[in-house]
Amino acid sequence: MQLVADKQQIDLASYIRAIQDWPRPGILFRDITPLLADSKAFRAAVDALIRDYLGQSIDYVAAIEARGFIFGSAAADRLKVGFVPIRKTGKLPYKTQRITYQLEYGTDSLEVHVDAFNKGARILLIDDLLATGGTMAAACRLVEGLGGKVVGISFLVELTELKGRDRLARYKVTSAIQY
Repeated sequence: MQLVADKQQIDLASYIRAIQDWPRPGILFRDITPLLADSKAFRAAVDALIRDYLGQSIDYVAAIEARGFIFGSAAADRLKVGFVPIRKTGKLPYKTQRITYQLEYGTDSLEVHVDAFNKGARILLIDDLLATGGTMAAACRLVEGLGGKVVGISFLVELTELKGRDRLARYKVTSAIQY
């Protein structure tokens, strides 16, 4: 498989827009929409997400809604494997397995179909952003609770000062852009 980045170097970070005080004061939001709007940058981003996992035995890519779906489904297509959506509670129509996890101020839940993959399936998890790592840690527990094996986790953007990678220390974690 020929990766875009192998042909030419694309500065992915230059396609990420920083928006101060959004969605609330004190937050610096990393907006990926300029990257999504540029086909070469988007392709290079997907290439960067899967680069460290090429040649590995992967059965599925799983991703967390909503922005994770954008990259996860493209990565699954590129790797020629199935895609597993991990969704917020009440969004999946069939029987689900749910995990509830702690946020800084409260709780949240994620669900996946109980038949999304077979026991022993090798899963690459993908999301757009690693901040504190809580949501991805919950997604990993959800996959493992259904008998899947997490072979790696790949993020487009990592906010290193929030130390989310520490929460995911037992997994192989990669990120294309670090701030």
